[in-house]
Amino acid sequence: MARETGRTLIASNKKARHDYTVLKTYEAGIVLAGTEVRSLREGRVSLVDAFAQERDGEIMLYGLHIAEYGFGTWTNHQPRRTRKLLLHRVEIARILEKLRDGGVTLVPLSMYFSNGWAKVELALARGNKSYDKRQALAERDANREIARELGRRLKGRRSA
Repeated sequence: MARETGRTLIASNKKARHDYTVLKTYEAGIVLAGTEVRSLREGRVSLVDAFAQERDGEIMLYGLHIAEYGFGTWTNHQPRRTRKLLLHRVEIARILEKLRDGGVTLVPLSMYFSNGWAKVELALARGNKSYDKRQALAERDANREIARELGRRLKGRRSA
C-alpha cells in the first residue's frame, strides 16, 4: 500500500480562536495507541475541552476525546486519557519559559495527518475578555458588510 502524503485535517477547535488570542503556533506529534489511530482516521475526535500542560519536563495533552474504536476488543483505549506530545527539547524549553511568565496557556487548535503521522497544532494563547470578543464580532460583521457592498458595486448594482 502506498504511503499517504500531504495534510489531511481531522478536527479543528474553532472556539479556541474565538476565546483566545493566538500568539505563536507549534506542530507536535502525539503518542497514540493503535485503536486511537483508527478512530482518528474515522474522524471521531473532539478538541473542545482539550488543553496542554507541563508534567515532569514534558508537555501532555489533557481532555482530548478520541471515541472508542467500534471494532476494538479488550485492547480498546480510554477516550479521555492523557497523551504525551512529541516536541524537541528546545521547543519544550521555550514553551515552558513563556508559560511561567503567566497569562498564557497552551491550546490545541487542530488535529491532522501529515504524511501519515498524527499531528496536533498547539498555540500559545492569551485569553480574550468578553469585550474583546464583542469587538472582534463587530469587526467581522463590518468587514463582511464592506465586502458585500464592494461586490455589489463591482457587479454594477446599486445598493438600496
